[in-house]
Amino acid sequence: MPATHDPRPIGVFDSGLGGLTSLREVFRSLPSESVVYFGDTARVPYGNKSSATVIRFSLEIASFLVKQNIKCLLVACNTSSSYALDALGARLSIPVIGVIEPSVKAAVAASPRGRVGVIGTLGTVGSGAYPAAIARALPGASVISRACPLFVPLIEEGWSDHPVTRAVAEEYLTELRSAGLESLILGCTHYPLITPLLASLMGPAVKLVDSGAEAARAVGLLLRQRGQ
Repeated sequence: MPATHDPRPIGVFDSGLGGLTSLREVFRSLPSESVVYFGDTARVPYGNKSSATVIRFSLEIASFLVKQNIKCLLVACNTSSSYALDALGARLSIPVIGVIEPSVKAAVAASPRGRVGVIGTLGTVGSGAYPAAIARALPGASVISRACPLFVPLIEEGWSDHPVTRAVAEEYLTELRSAGLESLILGCTHYPLITPLLASLMGPAVKLVDSGAEAARAVGLLLRQRGQ
């Protein structure tokens, strides 16, 4: 730990329990850091809400976390990262990291032929944020996106290993499984909770990219660069 280590906590928020997958990676890679986590379980899911609503919710949560004297903010929610990252960056005086750019970087690195899949909520997929970021990082890449709106409520219900969840996943992933993908971005921090199911359906040739974990690693890099 540098002598100039900033003892203030890292702020992390998500629309529900999904962000805990990102939080786990924060603790794994930054064991000396403290964290203030906000999971908006009262208003989950965000994926079916309007962009204006998601921005409002995100700003409200960020305001609360800033009052906890955080030194940076990790937006572990993909929908908030898709719609609210610019507003958060403009409003806050601390660094803000979302999940999109870090996970796109990892997916592109794992996709030499540029064949990338994205699964996420209706809001995240509808925003087009992932294909746009992939196009910037790897012009000419082939991207297939699929909204999986039932995953979040199934996971929040505790049905990660339920036959209904498998049946839903098989339906959602039909096109992606036959597309010759090299990587698949899990564009919702809830989705790592069903990684074994997704891995079994997609097969070993497809690299699953955990967006929340990649964002947590980006936070670690940021803090090291800033000497915090």
